[in-house]
Amino acid sequence: MSVEQPLWRALTGYRVLTLLYAIGLFASAYEQFVRPWVAIGYFVVLSVWTLATLPRVANAANCTKRFLAADLTVALAGILLTRFADSVERIEAGGPTLPSIWTAGSVLAFAIKGGWRWAAFASTLVAAANLVHRGAPTRDTIHNVLLVWVASIAIGYVVEVARASERTLARALEIEAATRERERLARDIHDSVLQVLAMVQRRGTALGGEAAELGRLAGEQEVALRTLVSGGLVPLSRVSEDAAQGAVVRAVDEPDDPDDPDGAARPVDLRALLAPYAGARVTLSDPGAPVPLAPLAARELAAAVGAALDNVRKHAREGAAAWILVEDEPDEVIVTVRDDGPGIPEGRLAQAEGEGRLGVALSIRGRLRDIGGTADLISVPGQGTEVELKVPKAPQGAKDARGKAEQR
Repeated sequence: MSVEQPLWRALTGYRVLTLLYAIGLFASAYEQFVRPWVAIGYFVVLSVWTLATLPRVANAANCTKRFLAADLTVALAGILLTRFADSVERIEAGGPTLPSIWTAGSVLAFAIKGGWRWAAFASTLVAAANLVHRGAPTRDTIHNVLLVWVASIAIGYVVEVARASERTLARALEIEAATRERERLARDIHDSVLQVLAMVQRRGTALGGEAAELGRLAGEQEVALRTLVSGGLVPLSRVSEDAAQGAVVRAVDEPDDPDDPDGAARPVDLRALLAPYAGARVTLSDPGAPVPLAPLAARELAAAVGAALDNVRKHAREGAAAWILVEDEPDEVIVTVRDDGPGIPEGRLAQAEGEGRLGVALSIRGRLRDIGGTADLISVPGQGTEVELKVPKAPQGAKDARGKAEQR
């Protein structure tokens, strides 16, 4: 049930009770009216209108803009007719208008339907009608006008907050339901598909030959599917497979935010960008908790990891394994990519740069330098290569700004 539905029910009862109250006020002062037949005619119309439109104020769907305009017109007409029906002495003495507090029900309908802006519009019209009715502003008139104006706006604001809370709750319930369904599917997949793929991998490796290649592919799919059902982290924009080398290279694209060119807003989980790199020959070890980074820094760091893995695939021995270790420190994120290949001969990187091969210089070190990070490469011939990538959590510009502020 909508959180605002009780407000509509309360408004329905309010309109009936205030109608009876207005009629009672008129009956108690009948003899003091100059033209009581004007008041009687208005109350007949008001009674028929109130009772006939009760379904209109039962919910937001039935309470249309056209009805609200007509309802407010009835209220304003009653205020202005008071001057023709009642005596001048009673009006100047602060006597009630014909609809009395029934008018507030019309303003409250605006507030519940459209929020505080609609309430402000309706209450302003009511205030203007009251000032015309009185002829001149008095303390009682201003007091009543302000009371209706403030109360209606406050109720309209509360309704807007309630609606926003209701939408948030509905979204949370949807996420909870989706999570439960995901967990159910993950259990089913784990009990069936993943076990079959693992068995194919083991049997294929044991048989050798073409069966070994089939087992390797099954192992790749098992890792990819396990990553998907365990996290569902990110969609893959490009997936290219190099069957000859037995590797799967994935590149993750994230849309840039035109309103946030520096990529400093809405941190993303670095694990989501690194998860697709995991495979049969690439082991990913990351913290159990999210590793938040600015989108630009996270994308560049993930791309540098991908470049390091490309180097392993291209230059290490066939079948070389790689490991990715993610460390979430208080001030920085450290990602280490290590392999068990033959290593890089001394002076080879300088020679490659001289020959125009800038894979490490640009794809790795250049990316990290652009986001204020560092890349260190350690390689021992015969013992593999280790690339350590460090990225500060705070953007470089923010650090510089803090440093200048501290100096002041």
